[in-house]
Formats: sequence, structure tokens, C-alpha cells
Amino acid sequence: MDWDFTRLGVYPLSKKGMFGIFAHPLIHSGFKHLLANTLPLFFLSWCLFYFYRSIAPLIFFIIWIGCGTITFLIGKPGWHIGASGIIYGLAFFLFFSGLLRKYIPLIAISLLVTFLYGGLVWNMLPYFAPSGTSWEGHLSGAVTGTICALAFMNHGPQKPEPFANEDEEEEVANEANETDNDEINSDETDQKDTECEKE
Repeated sequence: MDWDFTRLGVYPLSKKGMFGIFAHPLIHSGFKHLLANTLPLFFLSWCLFYFYRSIAPLIFFIIWIGCGTITFLIGKPGWHIGASGIIYGLAFFLFFSGLLRKYIPLIAISLLVTFLYGGLVWNMLPYFAPSGTSWEGHLSGAVTGTICALAFMNHGPQKPEPFANEDEEEEVANEANETDNDEINSDETDQKDTECEKE
């Protein structure tokens, strides 16, 4: 029985490879290939869904489809498979999104991603990628992740305004003072009414 699922990958500019836009991240050449992608995919996905939980499903979906689509358009003839495009998309999104938002916890994630996966950048360049590696898939994921970081910059977690809490406290204090003043004025009015009745 033939268990080769390579033909479910992306084959650029060909009808037979269009389904691979959706299926290619699920297909791997072997256990070694699958294992190499599993840990970074799991870690980067966890970072996305933990720190960007309100927009994470949409970002993940766009990266999944985006990297497959761009690979379909720019890839060299042949079957492109594996989840590495998504890994590149997640890494580039987390890196640029943290820097653009200027929010310390997210910047820390950007630096961590750079420390752990900074060397990935070489594998999306044709002159440095090992033979048999889909550098087009890596580049497609990186482009998609960067576009997502820019497009969703004003969505999801944002840097808190430094004086927001102080403004809220002042508003609460002002409301409390107004309430006290109203009560004092009411008491004074009641006292005057009582004095008039005695006269």
C-alpha cells in the first residue's frame, strides 16, 4: 500500500497543487521532518494563543492559508509540504507585533523568539537554504506573518495608557465629593425648613 501523501502538498501554479494550500502543513516527508516541526509549532502557537488570545484564531488561519497561497504563486515546480511555513509566519508575527505595540511583555516575547529562532531567517533565502528545502514556503510564511503584524497592530493586546488608572481614580473621587456635597446641601435645607417651622 502506498502511504505517500506528498501529492497533498502545494504544487505551484498547477490545478493538482491547489488543494495543498489547505493541506500542506499536515503533510511531512517522514517522522524526522514531523518531529523537527512539532516543537516550534507547539511553542509558537502557545505564545500566540496566550498573549494574543482575542485575535489568535484569525491570525493562525490567515498564516495557514497565506503561506500556502504565496508558495503556490512563487514556488519552484515540485511538491511543497510541511508546517515550516506556519512556523515562520508565527515567528515573524510574534517578533514584529511585539515591537510595533511597544508593550514590555510582548517585546519580551519578541526577544525570546529572536533568541530561539533567529537563525531561521537564513533558510528562507535561496542561497543559504539546504537543497530539498522549500525556502519559498519559509519566505511565504515570513511575509504573511509580517503583514498580519502590521494589519492587526491596533487589535488585540495594547500598551496600557500610563495615567489611565489615575484618571479613573480622580473621576471616582470627584463623584464621591459631589455626592457628599449634595448630602450636605440637603441637610442644610432640611435644617432651614425646621427653623422656619419653629418660628
